[in-house]
Amino acid sequence: MLQLFTLCLTSGIAVAIAPGSHQYVESERTSGFTLIELMVVIVIMGILAALIAPRLMSRTDEAKITEATIQIKNFETALRLFRSDNGFYPSTLQGLEALVSLPTEGEIPEHYRDGGYLEKRTLPLDPWANSYVYLCPGEQGEYDIITYGADGAPGGSGYDRDLINWEL
Repeated sequence: MLQLFTLCLTSGIAVAIAPGSHQYVESERTSGFTLIELMVVIVIMGILAALIAPRLMSRTDEAKITEATIQIKNFETALRLFRSDNGFYPSTLQGLEALVSLPTEGEIPEHYRDGGYLEKRTLPLDPWANSYVYLCPGEQGEYDIITYGADGAPGGSGYDRDLINWEL
C-alpha cells in the first residue's frame, strides 16, 4: 500500500510525517548552498576584482619596463665581453646580432667567442615584441641601445617613453 508523506522544512531540517501516524523521520540538511549565499559570494568576488584588476594592470606595464631595463643591461655586459675579446664594439650595420652570430660584414672579429655572447644564443625582442635599436657610435657614448616603449615609436611619455642605455 502506498503511503503519502508530508514534507516540512524547518530551520534546515527536513521532517517527513506519515498521515495518520505520529511517527516522523528527521533528516538534517548537510550540504549545499542557497541561492542567496551564492549571490553574496559572487558580488564580493566582483567587488574585489573591480578593486584589484586596475592595480594588477599597471603592474604589468611596470614589469615590462623593468624587463626591458634588465635586457638592456644584459646587452651592455655582452657588448663589453665582445669588446674585451675583439678590441672593438660591433658596428651599427652589424647590430646586436653580432652578439649571437659571427658578423659577416664590416670589421670581422678575430677572437669571436664560440656560441656568441648571449646565454640563450638568440636575440630577444623587447617586452612589447619590437626589436631593440643599436647605434655605434652612440649619441651619448660609444654605443646606444634603445627600445621605443609600449607604442614602438620614438619619443613618448609614461609607458610609451623610450628607454636608452645611457639614461638607465
